[in-house]
Amino acid sequence: MTLSAVEPEGAPAHAPGCLCCPSVAAVGPAATRRRLLGVPIGIGALAALGAGMAGVAPRAEAATAAPPSPVSPDAAVAALMAGNRRYAASRLGVCREDLQAARHETEHHQAPFAAVLSCADSRVPVELVFDQGVGRIFVVRVAGNIAAPDMIASLEYGVAVLGTRAIVVLGHGNCGAVKATLARTAAPGQISALYAFIRPAVDRAGTDVDKAIRINATMQAGLLAQASPVLAGAIAARRLRVVAAYYDVGSGKVSLLDG
Repeated sequence: MTLSAVEPEGAPAHAPGCLCCPSVAAVGPAATRRRLLGVPIGIGALAALGAGMAGVAPRAEAATAAPPSPVSPDAAVAALMAGNRRYAASRLGVCREDLQAARHETEHHQAPFAAVLSCADSRVPVELVFDQGVGRIFVVRVAGNIAAPDMIASLEYGVAVLGTRAIVVLGHGNCGAVKATLARTAAPGQISALYAFIRPAVDRAGTDVDKAIRINATMQAGLLAQASPVLAGAIAARRLRVVAAYYDVGSGKVSLLDG
């Protein structure tokens, strides 16, 4: 009887508590039955199982440190897009980060290399989407990823105080705020206050929801670059780049949008 247990070639090492793959610590009778039946199980699981039989805890793979922060606006955008390619391919690097060291390093200061103005939608986990760890990106979230005054103020802080080199306005597929604006859906409380910011994009897109989502992201990015003297000054000095992007919630892929 042979064991055909292998992990994909080139798969990343995983730190203890990694959330991007099943824990190798969760090896028990079920895994033993699979082994006896010749069902493939991962090398990590085999190592944990063997160590457990020997009464010795499996040795964890060494965690890796976060990469150096990009120093130019273009490099910052490129780093985010590279991270998204890892996320879309289910090869996250953040799960290998030494979280204890990252928390200690950022306890008293932060220097995120990029900021993201994202929708508040739960299907858009920004740090995971761009595969960035603790202290790497400054995230501002609001339904419809709108450039409202409070959002602009937060992003100005990110640029002027924290030194972020890029801002990504991230729209996403099936955005409820855009769909509600298009449908003129009656809403309780102050929810409908969002509509005024999204209405210009909807008016340009007609009845095409996906087009409205993309136009909205592009228009909000343009508003940031033009309405804020702080951001406009950083752009003019080539210290900042503001881009619009679209996140496909099904594929996990982010695509940059033309201005």
